[in-house]
Amino acid sequence: MTTFMDRFTDRVTEVTTELATLDMPLTVPAGPFTTDEYGWIDFTPEIDRSSLAWCTAVRMLTNRHQTPLARQILSADALLRELGVPGLATLHRDLVGAPIDYAYTRCPYCDGMGEDPTVPTCEQLGCRIPASIADHPHGCPVCRGENCEPDYYVERQMDEVERLWADARAAKTPPRRSWRTLLRRR
Repeated sequence: MTTFMDRFTDRVTEVTTELATLDMPLTVPAGPFTTDEYGWIDFTPEIDRSSLAWCTAVRMLTNRHQTPLARQILSADALLRELGVPGLATLHRDLVGAPIDYAYTRCPYCDGMGEDPTVPTCEQLGCRIPASIADHPHGCPVCRGENCEPDYYVERQMDEVERLWADARAAKTPPRRSWRTLLRRR
């Protein structure tokens, strides 16, 4: 029986197996610090292709473009190099073509649970000391901790739409006049 957390390890295993088949390295070493003619520093950080974020990015790209994994490796590298894990939200929005409400749509990184599935430590994330003592959950960096509960939110949204509809009808419908008022005008 597979558990919910097994989905994440299965995703990583599937992608790293494909990378091994393609004879691609699992890490891209960091580049040296360089400066351009204007004095801007350029640095390429190390990219871990066995991380959940990288595997999610490459899967999103291959599924969207219906291409083999080999064609999307450099795109996933660039995304994580430039934007990091929160860049998955930008990629998701760009692929869909509109802003995404994660209350209705499953997050591609955490599958809608709202917490970071990698279970990072407070030291890795730089949490304040009192927070690390409280053993608090770490929100997903993509959906920002939004839980995917479409049944709950849809019902609430339908109530709001019905209220707005009633308000609009009341504003558009003129007040009723009696027959006497209408006859007096003539």
